[in-house]
Amino acid sequence: MEGYQRPCDEVGFNADEAHNIVKECVDGVLGGNDYNENNINQWTASIVEQSITPLVRLGKAYKYIVTCAVVQRSPYGFHTASSCFWDTTSDGTCTIRWENRTMNCIVNVFAVAIVL
Repeated sequence: MEGYQRPCDEVGFNADEAHNIVKECVDGVLGGNDYNENNINQWTASIVEQSITPLVRLGKAYKYIVTCAVVQRSPYGFHTASSCFWDTTSDGTCTIRWENRTMNCIVNVFAVAIVL
């Protein structure tokens, strides 16, 4: 169809907007806390749930996948990687790295455009 654009093409995935939403969420959940193994399940569940809700409320035509890992800081570091096979003109991702003196947190947001 000539001149037809999918709704997501007009705006696209805004990684900066997603980054700000998730960083605020991580700050709210983890900020002021020290690493505590007993809280990890609750913290990670809260981070992914509280991150995905405002992303969905943006009303954009995306399916979102949010992952979160929280680990105790150590001298050994913490490394992650991901790979996606998708339409780079409409889909997107962003990674949020957060740390304090006792823990590291990595949150990945994957946005896959819904083709209507």
